[in-house]
Amino acid sequence: MVNTVRKAVFPVAGLGTRFLPATKAMPKEMLPIVDKPLIQYAVEEARDAGIEEIIFVTGRGKAVLLDHFDHSFELEQVLVERGKDDALSQVQDVMSKPGQITSTRQQRPLGLGHAVWCARHFIVDEPFAVLLADDLIMAEPGCLKQMMDVYAETGGNIVATEEVPPEHTDRYGILDVVEDDGKLARAKGLVEKPSPDEAPSNLCIIGRYILQADVFDYLGKQESGAGGEIQLTDAMAKTIGDIPFHGLRFDGRRFDCGDKLGFLEANIAFALARDDLKDGTADMLKSYV
Repeated sequence: MVNTVRKAVFPVAGLGTRFLPATKAMPKEMLPIVDKPLIQYAVEEARDAGIEEIIFVTGRGKAVLLDHFDHSFELEQVLVERGKDDALSQVQDVMSKPGQITSTRQQRPLGLGHAVWCARHFIVDEPFAVLLADDLIMAEPGCLKQMMDVYAETGGNIVATEEVPPEHTDRYGILDVVEDDGKLARAKGLVEKPSPDEAPSNLCIIGRYILQADVFDYLGKQESGAGGEIQLTDAMAKTIGDIPFHGLRFDGRRFDCGDKLGFLEANIAFALARDDLKDGTADMLKSYV
């Protein structure tokens, strides 16, 4: 029997430079997809998967992320007075129970592996999830819930994966696959951002992970990898052999919202998926093409 995953880490300390000037004073994770910020989609996905405790790894200027999941007494009072019950419900549904959300600081931008390592004291020795809000996933059930179901059978470490064009392997962590049934792949190794001629496959890791706490043993060594940063992929790779490692091809569609075109596409896709917006969105698109 595997240990239940109760905690999730959200690395949200990045500067969001690709979206300047919009992100000069606003965290990139607060950029909206239709009418909901990216971080809320990720937190809701975690909650739907059974996550009980949420740990934000933040940086300077990120306090608004925590405020988003807290009471806004003035706003709530105005909504009550104006009888805007639907809007009030939407605001209150965002909030977490007392003590369910915590945060810690990543003072220096030393990479994803370093950001996850900053949360080690909140995790201690439990398995945990990591979600990157930039990777927005449209799926039912949610991507992390799909991973949880597989994890209950396999244990170990699991990442969400998708196939990318061979020429794009240098943008991702890539699995070195030893077994693959078309949905679940077992890896014998991982390579961070390999060139296309050195990539062991085109099966890449995206921003969803279920990890055992053993990974902190390797992250704690603070070894630099690709780009001079402390890479989570490198630490995960060192656990292979001691801990089973699988990549899941999830059912759903991923949008890279760290990219401007991916962000625009996500807004269109999520608008088209809503009954109150799909017809108007479709008509609007027709006027431009």
